[in-house]
Amino acid sequence: MGAGSWVAAGAYLRGGNWVDQGCCIGPGAELKSSFVFANTHLAHFNFVGDSVLGSGVNLEAGSIICNHRNESPGHELRVRLGTTLHLLSQSKFGALVGDGAQIGANAVLAPGTLLLPGAVVQRGALCDQEFDHC
Repeated sequence: MGAGSWVAAGAYLRGGNWVDQGCCIGPGAELKSSFVFANTHLAHFNFVGDSVLGSGVNLEAGSIICNHRNESPGHELRVRLGTTLHLLSQSKFGALVGDGAQIGANAVLAPGTLLLPGAVVQRGALCDQEFDHC
């Protein structure tokens, strides 16, 4: 935990995390096996699994970064780079979220999401780049 970071009552940090300075992990938020860079804020009731969140990222209440794909055969994970899907060898991977990205309340980022710096995901949206939807 970096200097000046704050973890609220009821937050759950598991699986090994690295949290930089000035971050906030809100009440009821769960952070699993992730890197969180400076001044990033997870509001209340978020889940972030197996992800990298850049500096100054904000997740509004109830937003989720999924790390496992139940619905695909063999639970395979893919990342879209341009128009090409790349199969990942690991079974769990959430998202790479660029500096300053904003994720709205109750939005969901499917496994394998790559968000550019400054990206905005609207409230209640589903971002699933495997199906070219974000």
